[in-house]
Amino acid sequence: MNRKAIVATAVATVLLAFGALAQQQTPTLDQLKAMPPAQVKAVLAANPALFLKVMRTTKKWDEAAEPTKVAGPIYFVGTQGLSVWLITGSQGHILMNTGMEGSGPLIEASIRKLGFNPKDIKWLLAGHSHVDHVGGHAYMKKLTGAQVATAAEEVGQMESGGKGTFNYDGVPGFSFEPVKVDRVLRDGDVITLGDLKLTALVTPGHNIGSITWIMEFVEGGKVYTVVFPDGAGANPGYRIVKNPSYPGIEGDFRNTLHVLEMLKPDIWLASHTESMDFDGKRARAKTAGTRAWVDPEGYRKMVASAHAEFEATVNAEMSAGKGK
Repeated sequence: MNRKAIVATAVATVLLAFGALAQQQTPTLDQLKAMPPAQVKAVLAANPALFLKVMRTTKKWDEAAEPTKVAGPIYFVGTQGLSVWLITGSQGHILMNTGMEGSGPLIEASIRKLGFNPKDIKWLLAGHSHVDHVGGHAYMKKLTGAQVATAAEEVGQMESGGKGTFNYDGVPGFSFEPVKVDRVLRDGDVITLGDLKLTALVTPGHNIGSITWIMEFVEGGKVYTVVFPDGAGANPGYRIVKNPSYPGIEGDFRNTLHVLEMLKPDIWLASHTESMDFDGKRARAKTAGTRAWVDPEGYRKMVASAHAEFEATVNAEMSAGKGK
């Protein structure tokens, strides 16, 4: 089959999927599992509420997970599918991400189980202001009194509970309790707390003000660079080239991918556990310690994969509707 025929077949599959949506009720998870990948993507693109339901269920976003020390001052206190990072310091702690809206009590319990006091948390950060990463911000802010920092581009989203978020505005399940922003961040800004220092790189695309965070710590006489990457993934339904989801989204994605390619972390910690082989690294850490989390090659592969997926999305969008 030549390239044009392959493209035409893929486009036809997508069109059939959209037609099916108009003919039948929302498919079940079992029905989705039986569909070809291209059809599943089309169905989820047309139904963001279903996309959220599928992700919450299949990736176990709402299920409790065992907290664990990662490396240096960093601890995992998230759920089975969503990463929440507690970064501990001599003058207080920083919490990055808070999962879904109901995750606050789970995170609180994990922090206490590790022997830390949630009230020592001074800053609440996130990679971006989608419900799966800031849903628990309001709960944690009430519990801790911590300050909330977010990118200038996402202040409105945070303080309105997700209103105005492209692709998800008004979609059931994507709203969250509004949270007042205490510090507005711009590219290169630094959060400093005692011996902790985290630098914010604004890397938009996935959301309009996604932030990739960078920090360092010293252990055993070695300096480790840690990156919390964000902004590179295009969800089903995002429009990059034709009628773009927001003006400049293609350029934002390309700039973000370039920024991520330039970073050289020893350790990288993603906002979704399956993206970074979290379970495998945690298992290896029982014997290897910090070395289990050192993964520069995995980071390079992740960024390369994100770049390839982005180009494939652009190509598919440009090809849609073209004749043979």
